[in-house]
Amino acid sequence: MGAGQVIGIVMYCVGVPFMTILAIFAMRYALKAFQARTEAASGGQYQALAARTAAAQAETAATLATVKAQLADISASLATVEKVLKQVD
Repeated sequence: MGAGQVIGIVMYCVGVPFMTILAIFAMRYALKAFQARTEAASGGQYQALAARTAAAQAETAATLATVKAQLADISASLATVEKVLKQVD
């Protein structure tokens, strides 16, 4: 066995585990970065959804107030019509 082969074997025995450890740390770093970006993006989506929900709720409340006012007007008109009908009888 020559000196070149011994150096090659030593480099292989040291290099492969080192590269494996390096690859594992790189994958863990990439995963953590991806998770952080995903959480940040989903947080923005939740805020947008909350804003749209609040706007829809405000619009629904305004519509409900309008419907209540119209129902009160209709009830008053119906009471007037009933009064007139009772007078006719």
